[in-house]
Amino acid sequence: MRDLAVLPKAHLHVHLESTIRPATLRDLADANKVPVPARPGRFTGFRDFADHNSLVRACLQTSDDFERIAREFCEDEAAQGTRYVEVTFTAASHAERLGDPALPLESVLKGLRQGPPELEWRLLLDHSRRKPLERAERTLRLALDHEEVIGLGMAGEERHSLAPFATVFERARAAGLHLVHHAGENAGPASIREALDPGRSERLGHGIRILEDPALVAEVRERGIALEVCPTSNVTLGLVPAMAEHPLPRLVDAGLAVTLNTDVPSVTHTTLTDEFTTARAVFGYDDTMLAALAANAVTASFAPDATKTALRREIADWLTKGASG
Repeated sequence: MRDLAVLPKAHLHVHLESTIRPATLRDLADANKVPVPARPGRFTGFRDFADHNSLVRACLQTSDDFERIAREFCEDEAAQGTRYVEVTFTAASHAERLGDPALPLESVLKGLRQGPPELEWRLLLDHSRRKPLERAERTLRLALDHEEVIGLGMAGEERHSLAPFATVFERARAAGLHLVHHAGENAGPASIREALDPGRSERLGHGIRILEDPALVAEVRERGIALEVCPTSNVTLGLVPAMAEHPLPRLVDAGLAVTLNTDVPSVTHTTLTDEFTTARAVFGYDDTMLAALAANAVTASFAPDATKTALRREIADWLTKGASG
């Protein structure tokens, strides 16, 4: 078996605020005189996780805080073989919380620029479905002001409709931004249909409940819309009972474009390499299949064509080198 830590990987679904190293979180909490959030062993559902996430975000107070977590994120990604990453950040929410519209995003960008040169990155900004249209419009303005921000996405509890944000989506598309929404994670196929229209989503954040609607499976497969599947997160957040019951193999068998991602690695104590290791151990995927999953992420990414070509070549090289040891 080949070493999955050196498999060249593209990481498409990961939230910056949920990548903070435990030691860093303690440092930030102590410096900013807020309690260190204690992570439950397992969450009772999405709302339980969201409440925990709010406590983590409260630990981020200064420019240096945001810069540090962004820089360390890049270091950690590069160390596990990630070569290209599209990381998500909730910039407008932090700006509103801190009363400074520019500080959070500009500090994160500064930190990302300090990452290892072997890691190429782009930034996506997200907005909670539960929050007002006005904040979504501020998110769009922030994205338009920074060329390293390549897209927007809606996150949060999926029972809240995307319809109120249709004008934001249209303006984002007109400006050349990509759209990627969470859907089919804590709500069913209707949330996926809404992500596609009016959401115009180019990928599906999670999408694991798509199998409940065979017609939707066929449509998404035909359109080549990739799923950003995050198995360990789904189990940890209580959305799937156990890893052995995760729909990942059925999604693959349905011919869908499946990619592997971590979502909230500091919460699950999981790396992208761990997700590939789990796919090997639990679902019996061989190295050819794991390389195909890695290549799916490259294809589904918004990376430049030159980056995609180089990564596909590196993945092929990983396969041809044969088993290690």
